[in-house]
Amino acid sequence: MTTLIEDLVNSTAGIPAQKYSAKDFATDQDVRWCPGCGDYSILAQTQRVMPDLGIPKHKTVFVSGIGCSSRFPYYMDTFGFHSIHGRATAIASGLKIARPDLSVWVVTGDGDGMSIGGNHFIHLMRRNIDLNVLLFNNQIYGLTKGQYSPTSEIGKITKSTPFGSLDFPFNPASLALGSSATFVARTLDRDPKHMQGIIKRAAEHKGTSFVEIYQNCNVFNDGAFFQFTEKDSKDETVVFIEHGKPLIFGKEKEKGIRLNGFSPEVVSLKDGKYSVNDLLVHNEKDTTLSFILADMTHKPHLPRPVGIFLAIDRPVYDREMDRQISFAREQRGIGDLKKLFTSGDSWVVQ
Repeated sequence: MTTLIEDLVNSTAGIPAQKYSAKDFATDQDVRWCPGCGDYSILAQTQRVMPDLGIPKHKTVFVSGIGCSSRFPYYMDTFGFHSIHGRATAIASGLKIARPDLSVWVVTGDGDGMSIGGNHFIHLMRRNIDLNVLLFNNQIYGLTKGQYSPTSEIGKITKSTPFGSLDFPFNPASLALGSSATFVARTLDRDPKHMQGIIKRAAEHKGTSFVEIYQNCNVFNDGAFFQFTEKDSKDETVVFIEHGKPLIFGKEKEKGIRLNGFSPEVVSLKDGKYSVNDLLVHNEKDTTLSFILADMTHKPHLPRPVGIFLAIDRPVYDREMDRQISFAREQRGIGDLKKLFTSGDSWVVQ
């Protein structure tokens, strides 16, 4: 007996793939984000990557929750679902399990995904369902006019924290890793080329891929990430992590990251004391290393890591469920819902 996935693949075999352009993924809807919002860049890069994936538009679905980022499905000329607050991951999970032939994407924000949707988020990561999560992190609630969010920094003054936030912020990358995610990455709204590469890698991953995108909210939290995105500061504050390459940064590539035990530290490559051979070399298959790098996020004396923290293989939930269903059918037959309802312990209320 073939599996459901095999049947779906066989049903589309021999159908020539349609070639798309970025324009094919743009709808006729007016894009209604504030002028200058980082969401525009994320939308543009996603539309540019989609044609390279070779997936038909009618096999692609974008699911969102509530927030500025959640307008995304309206602007992608694919199937889409604008769901409810924090529940996009749950709805997308059900969709992918029911229709494993679809390419399913979740678009969420730091409020929608990390607060009311936090519980759904961690269970999606551990289950490893084959879908993709794009989390727009602007460290603020934008749609509801500027309250502090789960990723806002300590001391953040907002309408809901007039004397400064006391909460220690979530680190989305660390939260995903701690939830046993198999693909965790970070990119920047103002680095289009890097974002395109990360989104493409996420789409190619088999299992749940999680991408945190630093996104500027120029109305309620303008400049939150400028030290990591602007030309005059980016080289000194960001280290791009790439598999198999040493961690080097600085305007003249004169600095690097080495491990002192399990603690990363900045060293100079100019004074002769350390060389490239002393530096930490990234391995995106090393789970322990991914935690160490993600933990650099809230260390002000260290550069902010950007790139793919982890990309490993683990059994994919929807595939395993399909196998389980097929096995059950082989053992017990297709099944009869009426018989199921009337079998076992039952009674009639007079």
